[in-house]
Amino acid sequence: MMLKKQIPLCLLSLLLTHHTAFAAETIEEAVDEEIVVTALRLDTTAQQSGASISIIDEALIRERGYNFVSDAIVSATGVTLNQNGPFGGVASVRIRGASSMQTLVLIDGVPANDTTSPGGGFDFGAVDTLDVQSIEILKGPQSTLWGSDAIGGVVNIVSKPVADELAGNVSASGGSFGSRRLSVSASGGGDAGDIRVSYADVASDGISKAEEADGNTETDGFDSQTLAIKGGLNLGDVARLDVNFRNTEAATEFDGFGVATGVEDADQRSDTSQASAQAALSFNLLGDRLENTLTLGNTRIDRENFTASVSSFSAEGERTLLRYQGAVAIADNQRLSFGYETEKSESGSAENTIDGTFALYRINPIEDLTVSLGMRRDDHDIFGVETVGRVAVAWQVTETTLIHSSWGEGFKAPTLFQTTFFCCGAVAANTNLQPEYSDAFDLGVNVGFASGAGRVGITYFKQDTENLIDFSFAIGGYENIAVVNARGVELEFGMDFSDAWSLATNLSYINSEDGAGNQLTRLPKKTADMSLAWRPLAQVTTNVVVIYNDEETDSFGTVDSWTRVDLSASYQVQDNIELFARVENLLDEDYQQIFGYGTPELSGYVGARYQF
Repeated sequence: MMLKKQIPLCLLSLLLTHHTAFAAETIEEAVDEEIVVTALRLDTTAQQSGASISIIDEALIRERGYNFVSDAIVSATGVTLNQNGPFGGVASVRIRGASSMQTLVLIDGVPANDTTSPGGGFDFGAVDTLDVQSIEILKGPQSTLWGSDAIGGVVNIVSKPVADELAGNVSASGGSFGSRRLSVSASGGGDAGDIRVSYADVASDGISKAEEADGNTETDGFDSQTLAIKGGLNLGDVARLDVNFRNTEAATEFDGFGVATGVEDADQRSDTSQASAQAALSFNLLGDRLENTLTLGNTRIDRENFTASVSSFSAEGERTLLRYQGAVAIADNQRLSFGYETEKSESGSAENTIDGTFALYRINPIEDLTVSLGMRRDDHDIFGVETVGRVAVAWQVTETTLIHSSWGEGFKAPTLFQTTFFCCGAVAANTNLQPEYSDAFDLGVNVGFASGAGRVGITYFKQDTENLIDFSFAIGGYENIAVVNARGVELEFGMDFSDAWSLATNLSYINSEDGAGNQLTRLPKKTADMSLAWRPLAQVTTNVVVIYNDEETDSFGTVDSWTRVDLSASYQVQDNIELFARVENLLDEDYQQIFGYGTPELSGYVGARYQF
């Protein structure tokens, strides 16, 4: 049982949302906007949630020309990204210092983490933004909402909605390193139902994954195709059936192990097929007071690696989810959500099952105060029963002052790989592995000023994690060996200077140490993101983004701090024709994200988009 630590008394909260379209809005417009966060399960707007959430919306993705989710997600406070080479390199996301393997990734609410990877993490490197409406990032333990794997946070990728009338677009772009991208989408609907279909083909000749300055000259290319289908069938006035499908086929060339820096040129390629599908039946009972949703979801990944065109490794993994969720309005100021779900994970011949029940309750005791309570009980077929809790309070003190705080617990059961792998003289896997546990708290305030044109916010957080799982050569397998204590501050500032000029910036400080007081590897203490938007004409939008990453340690050495400047611009030629361009690494910074791996020099891309 995890409900064993005292809940902090100071739980005053209102969301400090990193609303990424903020640069084009005033504070009052941002506060009034009813943004419903789907990853919260309970029908809750961002302003009521009491959680610490970042929302990256379609407007920002399009404005900055992001082709991959990994490019967009790094703009959020408290989020760091490590990628072992561009153009399809494995991209891992860490939230507030938690391991990338402790981040649960959802695609329209269905878990998509890789059951074949050692820690069950998720690779963002090949996830295209074509069909993405928004990216919701829930920070801190979210096991009450989503069970195991959500110990460090949740990233929910929400697909674009279906248009009521026939509509679509075609987009093509190309640029440095032989990079090219073609995408097309069409959407339409009627009384019976609706459907949206989109397709993207992205390819690049690439650069060497291993740092070119270390003598690596072989380029590593990338090619991916993503197909997304989203549709719904209206079953009269009483029910609706929604179906989502997304499939990515990717071929990524990469380099092999090197003694000096950890990586060097090698003729290797990984072919990956990753598919996510779900069907959801929604219907109301009791005079529409009781909302019900039945969901069946499945994600599957097939991977095969080649060395000199000869197969050297293959893996298959699958997750299947069945969920019932209900929601009822108890009174005008009270709402309850509850449900049951069972999830089966498979990797090769190994499998496990976890059954969970949850309840979430929200009440507004007074008009400007929202209190959210949650509890979850999971029954793992190997590791038994765990119970976790969550509390959040949202309080709008004045029209311009918002305060937020939340507390929650999390746990992560060992992965199938960790429970079955052994080597180095061991005769069996470690049967004494225990789940990881976390306990986290955050508190912050968000203040508007200058008649709603500006905003400043600050959030403090702390998270303690126990029983971290790590590989040990001494026992030839995985064991619980570490404790991690993370503390940090997230700062945000935004200002609309005029209709033409706006600024949005954020700074994150994360001090994450193990039990011996050592800073975690591949985790910078300070990161920052600043965006300056200029709209000289109604048809023209420009954006300069400055990204700073502090020094960080790695297994083979120290990665120096770096600053990168990107520039994007678009011109609306006609209502349905748009030209766009993007320049990356404008100042030609020589930097690395992971020790030994290269990054692109000054590069540029141009394209056009036609809407119908």
